[in-house]
Amino acid sequence: MELLRTLWRGKHWIALCLFLVGFAGAYFAYGIATPVYTAKAVVTLESRQEQVVDLTSVMTGLTGDQTSINTEIEVMRSRGLAEKLVTRLDLTKDPEFNVSLREERLSINTIMRRFARVIGTARPRIERTDTEVLNQVVDAVLASIKISNVRQSYVFNIIATTESPEKASLLANSLADIYIEDQLEVKFQATRSATKWLTDRVAQLQVDLETAEAEVENFNANTSLINQEALVAQNRQVKDLRDRLAAGKATLAETTARLEMLQSTAAGNDTAAMAEAANDAILRQILLRLETSESNDLSPFTARFDQVLARAGLEVSRAKSQVQALSTTINQLSASIEQQSNDLVQLQQLQREATASRQIYEYFLTRLKETSVQQGVQQADSRVLSHAIVPRTPSAPRKLVITLLSMMLGTAAGATLVLLREVSLNTFRSTPELEKRTHTTVLGQIPSISARRRKNVLKYLTDKPTSAAVEAIRNLRTSILMSNMDKPPQVIMATSSIPGEGKTTLSIALTHNLSGLGKRVLLVEGDIRRRVFSEYFDIHDKKGLLAVLSGEEKLEDAVFHHPDLKADILIGERSSTNAADVFSSERFGAFLDELRAAYDYIVIDTPPVLAVPDARVIGQRADAIIYCVKWDSTTHRQVQQGLKSFSDVNVKVTGLTLNQVNMRGMKRYGYGDSYGAYSNYYDG
Repeated sequence: MELLRTLWRGKHWIALCLFLVGFAGAYFAYGIATPVYTAKAVVTLESRQEQVVDLTSVMTGLTGDQTSINTEIEVMRSRGLAEKLVTRLDLTKDPEFNVSLREERLSINTIMRRFARVIGTARPRIERTDTEVLNQVVDAVLASIKISNVRQSYVFNIIATTESPEKASLLANSLADIYIEDQLEVKFQATRSATKWLTDRVAQLQVDLETAEAEVENFNANTSLINQEALVAQNRQVKDLRDRLAAGKATLAETTARLEMLQSTAAGNDTAAMAEAANDAILRQILLRLETSESNDLSPFTARFDQVLARAGLEVSRAKSQVQALSTTINQLSASIEQQSNDLVQLQQLQREATASRQIYEYFLTRLKETSVQQGVQQADSRVLSHAIVPRTPSAPRKLVITLLSMMLGTAAGATLVLLREVSLNTFRSTPELEKRTHTTVLGQIPSISARRRKNVLKYLTDKPTSAAVEAIRNLRTSILMSNMDKPPQVIMATSSIPGEGKTTLSIALTHNLSGLGKRVLLVEGDIRRRVFSEYFDIHDKKGLLAVLSGEEKLEDAVFHHPDLKADILIGERSSTNAADVFSSERFGAFLDELRAAYDYIVIDTPPVLAVPDARVIGQRADAIIYCVKWDSTTHRQVQQGLKSFSDVNVKVTGLTLNQVNMRGMKRYGYGDSYGAYSNYYDG
């Protein structure tokens, strides 16, 4: 709803954009755009070909899958066919496609070129070559032709769009014919090239065949070979020898391990371990006798162990000799088998090469004869299903559609501008927005007072009591007085974020309005730094606030009663003392108590809160704080920082006012409906 309200506020901008863009689109469609005509020729792929003779073609027909269909579309879009089309129809002499032949139309570029020629700064015209002209015309022709495939079919639409209906029909039909002719030409050329290549290849294959057969005969004559069965027997013998070699190696490993174990136990001189390792019955008996007798003679045991050790060494030597003999025999026999196998493999390789050469030669010779026969029976893979007819009505521009789309585009552009303006807004234009962003009550909105000079503000308030600004001040007065029903505010302070937001004007207007109730009202100039009251009132040579605070002047002598304002005024004075220190003093608090007793309402105009700390100090003693925000000027950040500066010192702002509201600006921004009530009070 907020989005819709935003768009509704900007309805005038949206309507303006709709009208401008819609008018531009309609002007283009009905006045500028050149009508063009579209013609369509239909071509279909032939999935079934007539087979005159049962021979395989040099170029196969199209398969009809999606890849083939996409390929044919690109063929029809190719520059090669487009160049043939341009040449056949002599389109380089057609101004529609050759821009150099067109008459210059009046445009900004044309005017600039003519002006440049007059003053002599025009660039010399470069004559284009025939190739460049042809390429430009081909590009223009390709841009005017579209190729499409009817979904789930072998049918292609060739669509040509030109400024002439006859030319559109001629382009579509000519391209369809050129496409069919190109298919035949490609097949004829492929067949001629294949015949020439096959002739050369058959002659070379014949020479290769004769050479291969001669090599087989020479190898048979110069080599003595055994047969395949003998090689198999030798391989079986080698396998048996390798099995025996493996067994011998195992025996050698076993005997070697036993010898090493005996040698290691002998080095330890442990008779029990030696007997266990030797695994000899005699050695065990000797060891048993030694254990049962009291004799320490180990010579019999040692002699017997040495015999066992010698026998183990002999077994190792015998195993080594056997392994070596078997290895030698295997190597000799393997070398013989390898030599015989290599010779046999080479012979078989030569025989296979000769056989392969003969088969290839016979195949190519047969293919050559078939290809020679095919040259007269080639067929195109496509045919023209429907020729293009001359269109009667233009296909573009679609005037109504362009106009409607332009209006839609204008509406979208206007809405976009309105939303972008709303998003980029960094100031306050409405009280709901101000209240929503600050979370603070808005007590009123004050229209701009049409007074060129500040001295005329009071005159305006007096002369136009029913104006919109005065009525807004009355509403503000009511809101302030009712902000605290239990304890109506007596000391009212006005401040703002930065200078120039109308807080002084508001203070004067509020004072004037309060005095109209028949109350005693005092207007105090709390901004003793700038002291702008002199721009509103003719007050000269008068003591002010600082003189009263210092005791130099009595209050009744310092105040000035203004007859038009119907209230007393206490101006500020320049001081060398810091203003914040003055307002923080106990004397200022006692002074306010004195004013409360003497007046019904005290209105204090204070400096901007972001500029100096005076307002925050005075605000701690005020009953109501009015925070002024200038319409469409004060930024969000400034207002939020100003309010935060009060909350940091535990001072609560009573409410906000949106000042200097521009009624015409409100309507321009789309808020006129919401704030039209001001016009009922405005009397000029």
